[in-house]
Formats: sequence, C-alpha cells, structure tokens
Amino acid sequence: MTRALITGSAGFVGQHLITHLEEKGDEVITFDREAGHDVLDGNSLHNFFRETQPEVVYHLAGWSDVGGSWKAPVVTLRVNAEGTLNVLLAATEIGVDRLLLVSSADVYGRVTEADLPLTETSELRPVSPYAASKVAADFLGLQAYLGSQLPVIRARAFNHLGPGQTDRFVASALASRIVDNERTGNDIIQVGDLSARRDFTDVRDVVRAYRRLVEDGVPGEAYNVCSGQDMAVQELADRLLALSDQPMKLEVDPNLLRPVEVPVLRGDPTKLHDATGWQASIPIDTTLGDLLLQWRNSN
Repeated sequence: MTRALITGSAGFVGQHLITHLEEKGDEVITFDREAGHDVLDGNSLHNFFRETQPEVVYHLAGWSDVGGSWKAPVVTLRVNAEGTLNVLLAATEIGVDRLLLVSSADVYGRVTEADLPLTETSELRPVSPYAASKVAADFLGLQAYLGSQLPVIRARAFNHLGPGQTDRFVASALASRIVDNERTGNDIIQVGDLSARRDFTDVRDVVRAYRRLVEDGVPGEAYNVCSGQDMAVQELADRLLALSDQPMKLEVDPNLLRPVEVPVLRGDPTKLHDATGWQASIPIDTTLGDLLLQWRNSN
C-alpha cells in the first residue's frame, strides 16, 4: 500500500484517480480548494505535507481552462507555475519517493502535420497563456529534479474526457447541449471550431497511466499520455449526435471560438508504453455514451 497525496483531488481527473488508487489498495490523502486548501498558500501547504507525510504525490491542481486563460493570464500563471513551485518545495522538504507532475500537450503549441506525431523531444511552442503556464510548471519540475534531486516524473496529458467532466470542455459541452435539446425538443447545437483535431483518451485510462508512471516511470523524464490517434471535433460531435434520442444539427457560434486555435495535436505514446506497458483500452464510443448518460442523469 502506498500513501498517496492528490492535489486537485475534487476535480474531474482527481475523482477518477481517487477511485483507481483506492481500488489498487493505496491510501489516499486529498488536497483541494473545496476543503479550503490552496496551492498558492505556501506556508499552509508545507504544513499539510509535514502533517500527512505522503510517500508519493500526484500534482493535478491548477488552472485547466485553456480558453479562459486569455481573460485571466496572470491568475493562470500564478496557479499553474507558482502553485506548482510550492508543491515541489514542500515535496522536497519531506523527501517524497515520487512526484507525478501533470503537464499538458498544449506545451507543444502550434504544430503542423510534418511535426506529428509529437514526441517528448518535440519543440515547445505555447500559444495560449494556459500553455505558457504549463511550460513553466513542466520546467519547474525538471529543475526540481536536476537541482534538488526530487524524483519528479512529468506527464504531458493530451485531451482526456469521460463522465464527470464539466461543460467547459468540448465533448462534455456537446453532450450537455444534446441532453438539453432532448429535454426541450430543440434541434440546434451551438458549437465552436469543428475543424480542430485532438488526441482523445478516456480519463479512466489516463489515471491508470498516472499510477503506472509513479510505479515505473524514470524520474526527470517526461511522458506523453495519449492514444496516438487524432480525431476532428466534427467527428466527435457526429458520434455524439448518433447517440442522441432525436435528430439535431450543429450551428457555429462565433462567441465559442478561441482567439487562437491549435489546428491539430497527436502524440506518440511509445515512451509511456515502453516504460510501463500501459495502453489505452476504452473505446471512444463507450466514453461518449457514458458522458451522455452522466448528463441525462443530472438534474
């Protein structure tokens, strides 16, 4: 049994990670704003680490709204960079065995077809304030390993989705609008850019990868957590519509378009596979069906 602390434990991924770790017999310590914790409160965070003495840390806490980061770049940077630094310093002080720092595929930024698939050595070219903040967090993790010998493993997560995700993210937003229409009889779904292509993985597969990286990942290294396949948002929307109870059509809303959109992201999971044996296993239609069911069961 491992004593594991999860920052951002009340979030979408955090809830799935708690379930997975407990199923594996780990003892879980939660740290989240909902319980009054704050990664920007360094003194309080250090005290929490001293009191709970985790063996491993899964650092999930942070600003996750890519589009919203354009309106709040300073807050985004503080939470994702300064907050991460506080976690790294606290973990260094008590000497944890492993720390998984969850970064993002957005660090790769604007890429072309010629750059695909993205590997861990691909150039980092952040486009959004969110992406820049994740580059900062990623490199703070590397510095903690190189400078303080903290056993940090960086997970660059590509798009993940599944039940429990808020409607600030594309698949869940589409699912919630479909369910609203099923209830009201409307047939129009407002959407943003449908041409963007992303590498989607079920969140339940993602948290399995996180635990495997804590077990078998090499400290100081970065690992792409992804399926290795990309799908256009248009296809994602079409698959969701095929699962709906009535015919609907998509309509672009200019207010849902981001100031800058990265056209395509597709990762290479080979390094993760080689280190841990992990493979994505949940089909996308199962994920989308579970997501729709979640919204249908909500009030």
